[in-house]
Amino acid sequence: MGVIMESFNREEMESYERARKHVEEIKGFYGNLIAYLLVNAFLVFINLKFTPDHLWFYWPMLGWGIGVLFHGFRVFSWFPFLNKDWEQKKIKQFMEEEKKKQDFK
Repeated sequence: MGVIMESFNREEMESYERARKHVEEIKGFYGNLIAYLLVNAFLVFINLKFTPDHLWFYWPMLGWGIGVLFHGFRVFSWFPFLNKDWEQKKIKQFMEEEKKKQDFK
């Protein structure tokens, strides 16, 4: 793998690094989703086995589910204001505005 990496130029390396990080984010999301499903299935079992007259399992399922949902939104760029491109554009915009203010003075 080192030989392949040496032949990359800087732009290709940055692109590769972004792609690698995105794959890691996707893996993290799926790990979170699998843990959510397994733990909540276990909580449903415990609730229905020991206290079927009082259902409480949906509270942790709801709270964690909201977290998993937003994690998916961020990882898969379903909300444009949660992705890296939006962050970079905003940073660039703020830097340009600051430069204009400095040039105007």
